[in-house]
Amino acid sequence: MSFVRTHQIKSDAKICLDDIETRCKGPFEGKRQARQFTEEMNREIRDLQYRLFVEGKQSLLIVLQAPDAAGKDGLIRKVLGQMNPQGCRTYPFKTPTRKEREHDFLWRVHHCTPACGHVSIFNRSHYEDVLIVRVEDLVPKAVWSQRYEIINSFERNLKASGTTILKFYLHISKEEQLSRFQKRLENPQKHWKLNVADYTVRERWQEYREAYEDVFRNCNQADAPWFVIPADNKWYRDASVAGVVRDTLLRMNPQLPSVEVDLDEIRGYYEQELAKLKR
Repeated sequence: MSFVRTHQIKSDAKICLDDIETRCKGPFEGKRQARQFTEEMNREIRDLQYRLFVEGKQSLLIVLQAPDAAGKDGLIRKVLGQMNPQGCRTYPFKTPTRKEREHDFLWRVHHCTPACGHVSIFNRSHYEDVLIVRVEDLVPKAVWSQRYEIINSFERNLKASGTTILKFYLHISKEEQLSRFQKRLENPQKHWKLNVADYTVRERWQEYREAYEDVFRNCNQADAPWFVIPADNKWYRDASVAGVVRDTLLRMNPQLPSVEVDLDEIRGYYEQELAKLKR
């Protein structure tokens, strides 16, 4: 499964998103094969996450960033949401509330990071504070430009505390985005997603890409890597992320706790209770 690492950005790489394909099929003949692969990965992810939860020593943070309609919600539903919710939670980061704005920009994020044994999924994240605030000119450059190193320190602290970090950018083309907007218009069940801002923000498409490229250059530590996932094909997007998450959990190698009881004694009690039921 070497293909799952082909989308990882090297820590010293200079990324130009215009040079990276948005439509890819990888090793798959088509969507059916990719979906079978995703199902296999999901089964392994569920087992590994169970071990992670029971072990209670490590944690996993998954960060999702993307333009509108690139498929963060779909990816969570089809892949990441397959994990047991007892040890996995998703946090959507929307426009900060008044209370959140009264604190530093990481205040609302820190308490959502995963406890030992848990997985946290960020649907958007702390990176909004060097993306939207930059492009929309919400804070001065003197403020947001300092946040790269603050974010790096934040992530180093999480890593030192036993949290593994994966960061995914879902890379979609402008044409595919517009096609998905059209499908929303045609489907009454998705009209609630419609927003004029989805169209007006397209005027700043290149500005957002440049902001993301700066994120990849400034906040791509070897132990907290970014993956640029081609997302025009939803089935390839899902398969790629599932493969990366599965491989990462394998490397984390969570272990079930050692047995601390006398199994023969437990079997004896079981047989006694079984005998009572048969009387």
